[in-house]
Amino acid sequence: MSMNDNSGDATTLAERIDQARREVTGLHAELVRNGLVVWTGGNVSGRVAGTDMFVIKPSGVSYDDLAPENMVLCHRDGTVVADSQGSERAPSSDTAAHAYVYQNMPEVGGVVHTHSTFAVAWAARGEEIPCIITAMADEFGGPIPVGPFAIIGDDSIGRGIVETLRGHRSRAVLMKGHGPFTVGVTPRDAVKAAVMVEDVARTAHFALQAGSIEPLAPEAIDQLYDRYQNIYGQSGDDRR
Repeated sequence: MSMNDNSGDATTLAERIDQARREVTGLHAELVRNGLVVWTGGNVSGRVAGTDMFVIKPSGVSYDDLAPENMVLCHRDGTVVADSQGSERAPSSDTAAHAYVYQNMPEVGGVVHTHSTFAVAWAARGEEIPCIITAMADEFGGPIPVGPFAIIGDDSIGRGIVETLRGHRSRAVLMKGHGPFTVGVTPRDAVKAAVMVEDVARTAHFALQAGSIEPLAPEAIDQLYDRYQNIYGQSGDDRR
């Protein structure tokens, strides 16, 4: 199988693929633990370090049955790497979207899609989540934007994700009529963003039930985001 390895890491390619498989498998359990998915919906993917490949959840497999060996290894265009472990399975139906993100956002190392209740409700309304609390300013640097409606099956969702997030501080987008997608420098970072999206979506929903809400001032959001991202902690997705 043809694999482009651009890493100077001492670990072998096989070791890095295995590491990605184990990490992505474990992170799917976090989606279940945090109540972000139902049945077999939702998915996590992660780049294989130093390559143009990524690992993603197989389609239609129960979360209880996920294992490193049945994760699907894909090229950057979303095609399955022939004769690789797990290649007999179909990758997630969202694979084309993940692939498009990896192709066009080289800084991204992980992509997550969930069907979390409150975030999906905002997506169903086609309404961005306003930045009304400090935790949201810290994590997303402003409101969580809405991306266009797109049909599953090709790279249309991926295009919407990239077009919406490009130039935006948010690591999350609510695809209209669909649900949240999050990105991160690592798969774990993207999963953390997915957990935080649902948390702030729920908070904003309940706040609206009590009356009108007022977004934080832009200058306050800027200060909070800068402090949290650059001063409060230096360990990336372990800041909180």
